[in-house]
Amino acid sequence: MKIRYELIIYWSDEDQAFIAEVPELPGCAADGETYQAAVQNVEVVIQEWIETAQRLGRTVPESKGRLLFA
Repeated sequence: MKIRYELIIYWSDEDQAFIAEVPELPGCAADGETYQAAVQNVEVVIQEWIETAQRLGRTVPESKGRLLFA
C-alpha cells in the first residue's frame, strides 16, 4: 500500500518524542524517539486506521496532497 497522506512531524518537549500526525485521517498520529521512528510508526498506524475504517464501513478519505503551507 502506498501512503500518500500529508504528515506533520514535530518535536514534543512534553512527550520527549517526535510526533507524526496525519491531518486527513482524524486522530491518526504516532510518536517515536527519532524522526525516522515517528514516520515508521505512523505508517503502521495509517494502515491500521484505514483497515479499521473499512471494517466499520466508514469512508476512507482520498489523499489531497499538500494541505498546509509554511
